[in-house]
Amino acid sequence: MGGRALGDQMEDRGTDQDGRHVLVAGGAGFIGSHLVDALLARGARVVALDSFLTGRRDNLAHLAREPRFELVEADVTGPLPVLPRFDRIFNLACAASPPHYQADPMHTMMTSVVGTHHLLERAQADGARFLQASTSEVYGDPEVHPQTESYWGNVNPTGPRACYDEGKRSAETLVFDFERVHRLDVRVARIFNTYGPRMRADDGRVVSNVVCQALAGEPITVYGNGEQTRSFCYAADLVDGLMRLMDRETSPGGPVNLGNPREMTVAELVDLVTRMTCTRSAVVRRPLPVDDPQRRRPDITRARDLLGWAPQVPLEQGLEATIAWFAKEIRPPEPAAVPGLGRFVGSRPFQPTEPTVGDLARGPT
Repeated sequence: MGGRALGDQMEDRGTDQDGRHVLVAGGAGFIGSHLVDALLARGARVVALDSFLTGRRDNLAHLAREPRFELVEADVTGPLPVLPRFDRIFNLACAASPPHYQADPMHTMMTSVVGTHHLLERAQADGARFLQASTSEVYGDPEVHPQTESYWGNVNPTGPRACYDEGKRSAETLVFDFERVHRLDVRVARIFNTYGPRMRADDGRVVSNVVCQALAGEPITVYGNGEQTRSFCYAADLVDGLMRLMDRETSPGGPVNLGNPREMTVAELVDLVTRMTCTRSAVVRRPLPVDDPQRRRPDITRARDLLGWAPQVPLEQGLEATIAWFAKEIRPPEPAAVPGLGRFVGSRPFQPTEPTVGDLARGPT
């Protein structure tokens, strides 16, 4: 993907944001860095705040000479550095994949609770609009399907995933308490499985695992019987949803699911990636991790009604761009086409036309 971002071709869908000063906590992460690109394309001045525990400087290296951008290294669990006044604050600061958030569960919990509190206090002081990036993990291993925002979830509060699941639930509590007590202008996005360029190869999530193993010709790991389901949303779609939620002039009155309602089994994803990469990798099965959800699909009625939002990028197109990005990430540069993508792009060297936030700005069809 090089220096190009999902928001490079952002159309003018929100000129009221031009010139706004925006803080993106977690701005060097997978989703955060794409959000930074999209905000800059809209004309905003952006500060990305990141501890680099899981975020990567490389994700923002292409912005080194951008005069409207500043990158600040800081951990939101500690005192925030001296920063200018902000109009809007996005909080995406937290490790989001099991291997990363379980590596230091106490810090994960503190990031969601203490870090969110610090950023909420900053929003209150600045009079800024605040958006909290929450997660579908607040639903746990759901007993209601698909998951609506009114569902309270089925979460194990003492299990190995609890540092993330309960941390995000606590963060939501803080956000809505600030709304009730301090009349802060807040929004909460419950983000479902998201994939795309800039994912980390070691993040342990199913898309990155399967794609990297297939490209390397290694056995593809499937946990459990592969019949558990997920719903995969491309990063450009997700960023578009976050921006629409922040742009809404009135509070949505509660959390909003952002995800792709197309549900598929892990086994179906493995089959699709295997065909797209033409790998001969075998499938190896491992025990299902503790508290791993069996089914996951968002009900996005509220997002459709309140934001005019729905995912636009077909899974095959999003995977095509993701596979190409990982091929460059984990292999030495080579002039040939990405192996296995010929059935989608012909025999020419693969140069994906990456779906951008701008491509989605016309709204859902």
